[in-house]
Amino acid sequence: MNLTRLAAVDAARAARVLSQVRDATLAGQHARIQPRPVIEQSWGRMLRSGVDPERDFRSGLLSADEVRRRREESPLRHVLPVLREGLLSVADVAQHIMVVADADGRVLWREGSSQVLRKADGLGFELGADWREDVVGTNGVGTPAVVRRPVQVFASEHFVRSHGSWTCSGAPITDPRDGRLIGVVDVSGPLETMHPATLAWVDSVAKLAEARLREVHLTSLEGLRAVAAPVLARLDGRALVVDRDGWVAAVTGMPYVRRVMLPKSLSPGRRWLAALGSCAVEPLAGGWLLRAAEERLASAATRIVLDLSRPARCTVTVTATAGSWSRELSPRHAELLYLLAEHRSGRGAAGLAEDVFGDPLRTVTIRAEMSRIRRYLGDLLEHRPYRFREGVEVEVLEPGQPRDLLPQSTAPAVARRRAAGGDA
Repeated sequence: MNLTRLAAVDAARAARVLSQVRDATLAGQHARIQPRPVIEQSWGRMLRSGVDPERDFRSGLLSADEVRRRREESPLRHVLPVLREGLLSVADVAQHIMVVADADGRVLWREGSSQVLRKADGLGFELGADWREDVVGTNGVGTPAVVRRPVQVFASEHFVRSHGSWTCSGAPITDPRDGRLIGVVDVSGPLETMHPATLAWVDSVAKLAEARLREVHLTSLEGLRAVAAPVLARLDGRALVVDRDGWVAAVTGMPYVRRVMLPKSLSPGRRWLAALGSCAVEPLAGGWLLRAAEERLASAATRIVLDLSRPARCTVTVTATAGSWSRELSPRHAELLYLLAEHRSGRGAAGLAEDVFGDPLRTVTIRAEMSRIRRYLGDLLEHRPYRFREGVEVEVLEPGQPRDLLPQSTAPAVARRRAAGGDA
C-alpha cells in the first residue's frame, strides 16, 4: 500500500493505517506496513532518548524579549520576504501556516491561516516554543534539523500521539557559506490538508532563501572591500580585512584565504589568532582590520576535539599553545573528520570516496571537500594520504547511543559504524 498516494485521496484512512503502524512498531510488534526509513529512524532515536509517545511535553516558551532578540540576531531575518512570497499566499488558501524556527528549534515566526494558528496553539506550536526532535518527538521542525534534509511528517508519523491530527513539511535552511544549520522552515496544518507536493514546494523555497543569503553575503563583502581598499593601500606587511564572522574581503602581503576563525568576542588590540598568530586588531565599518606581527607566535596545536554528541550540531575545537577556537561543521565535513579520526594512519582520496559514497572513483569531490577543510585546519591536516598531523591529540565525542552517530549521514562507513554499535 502506498500511504503517500492514499493520503492524497483519503487522508482519514491513511491516518488510521499509520496509527496502527505506529502502535505496532512502538510495541515492538511486526507491522504489516513498515514506516518510512526516515520516520522509523526518528522513532528509534525518540525511544532511546526517553521521549514519552503518550505525553505531550512542552518546555517553557521564550519570553517576548528573547524572541525579539533572536529575530534581530538571526540571519533568517534577511530571507523572510522570500519565505513569505513563496509560501504564505498558497499556505493561507490551503489552510496551512508557515513556521520559521532557528537552529535551536525555537519558533521565531508563525504566519498564515488564523484558524490553523489557533489549532497550532492547542498543540503548543507557539512563538518561542521548543520543537527540537528530542523534546517533542518526530516533527517537521526538529527532524529536518537532525537529518539535514526535507522531511514530511504526516498524522501518526509524529511520535507523540496528540500530534496525530497534524501534518508538517519542513526543510532545513543552511548558511551557504559553510553549510551550518541556521534554521528550519515548515508548512503545517490539519492532516486533511496534506498534499504530496508540499514537501517539494517547501524545499524549493528554502533553497531560494539560501540563494538570497548568498547574495546578502557577497553584497556585504563588496561594501567592506570598498572600505578596505584605501586602508590596505597604505600598509606594509601582511594584513586582512574581514567581516564580523571572519569572512575575508581583502588581503595584502599574503595569499588570499577565504575565512579567518575569530573568537566569539573579539575586541581591538593585540590578539592571537590561529591563522595569523600575534596580530593587531582594529575595527572597520562592518568588520575588522587584522595586521599580522612580523614574528608569529607559536601555533602548534596540542588537541583537537571532534564533538559529534549532538546530532543536530557537530563542532571541531582546536586547542593550541596560545589559545583555542571552535567551528560548527557541515554534515560532510563532520563525516570526513570522523573517518580520519578512525584512520589515524591516514586515508587516501579513493579510500575516503569509498567510505563516503561507496564509489572509489569519486575522488574529485573528496579532494574539493578536503581542500575546504584544510582552509580552517591548515597544517593540522596532512595529505597523501589525508591524516591528522603526527603529535596532535584527537578526541571524538560520540552520542550516548551509537545508532545516533551522524544520523543525517548516508556514508556506508558511518552506516556500518552505527550498525555495529547498535548490535553491541
